[in-house]
Amino acid sequence: MKPLIDYIRSLPDFPKPGIIFRDITPLIENAESFAKTIEELTKAVQSFGKIDKIAAPEARGFIFGAPLSVALNAGLIPVRKPGKLPYKTVSVSYELEYGTDSLEIHEDSIKPGDRVLILDDLLATGGTINACRQLIEQQGGIVVGFAFVIELVDLKGRQKLGENVKSLITFEGE
Repeated sequence: MKPLIDYIRSLPDFPKPGIIFRDITPLIENAESFAKTIEELTKAVQSFGKIDKIAAPEARGFIFGAPLSVALNAGLIPVRKPGKLPYKTVSVSYELEYGTDSLEIHEDSIKPGDRVLILDDLLATGGTINACRQLIEQQGGIVVGFAFVIELVDLKGRQKLGENVKSLITFEGE
């Protein structure tokens, strides 16, 4: 099997000029590379110890969060944009480059002391993931670590998150 990085399609100037979009579609369309990704994520987070729940932001975080939660025998917490969850929610707002955004989880998703892994497809600046951490901690959860399929090293998102960050694929200087 090819290395996982070979299944990532790089699309220059998307969604705007100067951006290189890292497309996971070829990775998840291939059953073998998708299964290998989940296997590698499972191995990568073993050092975090017991994981009760995985918090995954929409939409691409769900793609990896669901099979990883099964592999780890952990619950899955969908982290969504406002108005998308049907039950009572708690939310956090965070700063974007131009403006603010918000994320929500159900108010009963986390019990105090739950050990939570935050997972997404890509780590860029870390703003969304840091907001996820705030949501988890507001509810009394313990964030044990962060996992990503791809990390864009030059955007320094890892520096916002601190310890226990695992990435399967890194891109630098592009």
